[in-house]
Amino acid sequence: MSSNRIRYIIIISSLAVLTTLPLWASRYTVSVLLLVFLYMTLASMWNLLAGYSGLISLGQQMFIGSGGYTLAVLSMYYGFPVFLSVLFGGVISVILALLISQPIFRMKGVYFAIGTWIIAEALGISFSNWEYVRYGMGLFIQPAYKLSMSSIYYAAMVISMGSLLLIYLLLRSNLGLALMAIRDDDVASEAMGVNIFRSKLTCFLISAFVSGVAAGVVYLNTIFIQPFEAFGIGWTVKLLFIVIIGGIGTIEGPIAGAIIFVILQQYLSEYVGFNLIILGTITIMVIFFMPKGVMGTFQNRFGIELLPIRRQ
Repeated sequence: MSSNRIRYIIIISSLAVLTTLPLWASRYTVSVLLLVFLYMTLASMWNLLAGYSGLISLGQQMFIGSGGYTLAVLSMYYGFPVFLSVLFGGVISVILALLISQPIFRMKGVYFAIGTWIIAEALGISFSNWEYVRYGMGLFIQPAYKLSMSSIYYAAMVISMGSLLLIYLLLRSNLGLALMAIRDDDVASEAMGVNIFRSKLTCFLISAFVSGVAAGVVYLNTIFIQPFEAFGIGWTVKLLFIVIIGGIGTIEGPIAGAIIFVILQQYLSEYVGFNLIILGTITIMVIFFMPKGVMGTFQNRFGIELLPIRRQ
């Protein structure tokens, strides 16, 4: 049996199981898979920036907070349909990305990372002092109470599968080649005719939109949003862990990393004082013994890719 046929069988059977899961699985299993989908989507967008474009951001939470607050404000104050508010969260995140793109892309390396982090922190402080969103007390997203777990699960599944397909098609396009060329050597890629700013901006806007939409589903599930949590650096720490564990620069990496992270999160929830220490220790061990992550090491050893991006 050819590798392509095996790949298609795995993908189709996995989709069939995941689609029917709410019909036969327990509520706990559905809630765990829902979290896997959401973390996988957010980590895939961070991986698109850092792993394929060389844009290491510490401020991805700016789009998570923007998407979450857009959902809360539009659905509660203006009566917008919930899922339309989720999509508007992606639009607001894109607008934010456009506004900061000019100054932020003048920075490189660690300065870009710190610049994105500062913007996210500034947004967190601004929202915590804004009466319209009840300062730092946060908002309960009342319309979310009307949704079933299955509805939120399918929304998370559609977004995660859509983001994987989007990244797969993007990386097999000319833009994907341009992004990887910029990551490897931006001076040489510019000399070869790559428009660096346009390529980075397109990648940044895609990441912002999908992250903003996924954030809306995150807060449909948690029902409550608070500025220092929504715009907190904790989000980037989680995404970093997922991508490093799974394998940075691979499409499958965030999938494996999200599964590992959610399982660890469930088991370590009892050890509030030690969970971050344990996660940090695991991260350091992976960096030392599997620097390419679980999926990167697996691909190098066996030469098998579920979603290959190389073009013949």
